[in-house]
Amino acid sequence: MSTPAQYYQSLPPVSKFYGVACLMTTSALYLGLYDPWNIALSYQDVFKRFQVNLLITNFFFLGPFSPFFAIRLIMIARYGVLLERGPFDKRTADYVWMLMFGTLSLLVMAAIPFLWTPFMAGSLVFMIVYVWSREFPNAQISIYGVVTLKGFYLPWALLALDLIFGASLMEDIIGMVAGHLYYFLTVLHPLAGGKYVLKTPLWVHKLVAYWGEGIQVNSPVQRDPSAGVAFRGRSYRLDGNRARTTTAPSEQNQTDNSARQPNSGEGVAFRGKSYRLSGH
Repeated sequence: MSTPAQYYQSLPPVSKFYGVACLMTTSALYLGLYDPWNIALSYQDVFKRFQVNLLITNFFFLGPFSPFFAIRLIMIARYGVLLERGPFDKRTADYVWMLMFGTLSLLVMAAIPFLWTPFMAGSLVFMIVYVWSREFPNAQISIYGVVTLKGFYLPWALLALDLIFGASLMEDIIGMVAGHLYYFLTVLHPLAGGKYVLKTPLWVHKLVAYWGEGIQVNSPVQRDPSAGVAFRGRSYRLDGNRARTTTAPSEQNQTDNSARQPNSGEGVAFRGKSYRLSGH
């Protein structure tokens, strides 16, 4: 059995970042470090006071500590991780783009007054669950150990549970709409012969490459190999010739014992076996 630290280290980068960010946001609220309405989505503040940060911060608040918060966080740790390790394995940039597309879709829907909600993290989590249900429609899911159903019906079962518990259904519904829109544009429409119109943009690949986490196969951008270290690479002489970084002990002994002649062209002693000018 792995320790909590080992489990944390084993999580894929995007789901780990989002889950930890949501946990830290609620923890900061519990400590009284901020007013939640200061990070809520308000288009009036966005356009009149230029608080564009509200377009992002509202996606990291799952509510105060409660059973509802715990369920949503478990959804990230369960279905977000399964997506990132399954269909999005070695496709970190594509997974990041899926979440970005989800946030953009939800922000557009929130512009409609009767679809607006101040915090849309729950909707984004529900989008993740919906995409997972379409990718794994035949997976067997147990709901609280009472009901077992196929993965395809998981979002609808969770929607029914929220109805029973008296939670708002608007967040769940618009999350499902965003998830279906993404799945339609990336899977259903291309399978029907349509054009793939939701290709991951180049700037998302650059962002993931700069982040230095995860793997993206066939990425048009190569991750900087020197990111996060002081120096990595080969050394070169000032005259442009590559310098030898290491020398084997046997080679060094042979060099010390062999005859050396100065080489004015490189400024270093000649390495290797010595020969007479006659070639013998």
